[in-house]
Amino acid sequence: MILSRLARRGTLFIVAMLFATSGALRLGSGVGSALARAEAAPDPVVTTDTSCAMPAALAEALTARETRVTDQEAALQDRLAALALADAAINTRLAELQAMEEELRATLALADGAAEEDIAQLTAVYQAMKPKDAAALFETMSPEFAAGFLGRMPPEAAAAIMSGLSAEAAYGISVIVAGRNATAPKN
Repeated sequence: MILSRLARRGTLFIVAMLFATSGALRLGSGVGSALARAEAAPDPVVTTDTSCAMPAALAEALTARETRVTDQEAALQDRLAALALADAAINTRLAELQAMEEELRATLALADGAAEEDIAQLTAVYQAMKPKDAAALFETMSPEFAAGFLGRMPPEAAAAIMSGLSAEAAYGISVIVAGRNATAPKN
């Protein structure tokens, strides 16, 4: 068993040596002919002429390309300038719109305050009236409108006015006042 392994290794070594020898012989035989050809060939003439003329077609193509690139760069610069102007105009317009929005908010706050003041004053007038006279006036109002005023009055004044209303009018106003916050969230 050991002997057969050694025999195989030896055979492989011999085959490898034969391949190496064959390669060396082939390499060696080509070196001689290459050297012979190198000695027979004359030295190439080296010129030091550095004036290499560019073909005309290539020069024209490069010039045309340079012109196109220059034109494209100019167009891009024009676009950038136009975009900068548009951006400045948009920012100016946005600032104007924000100023107008603030002005509108102030005007709406004034209007809301004035309307609230008018309603509070009118509620005070109805509250100061004799309950019988106020009840006659509330009887002619729509129930939603009347409920708005009665909801702002102190309970004693609202009760005095409602006691002078007809049962149907008092019931309608009571339903509206009671249901006003029914849909409000509880949490």
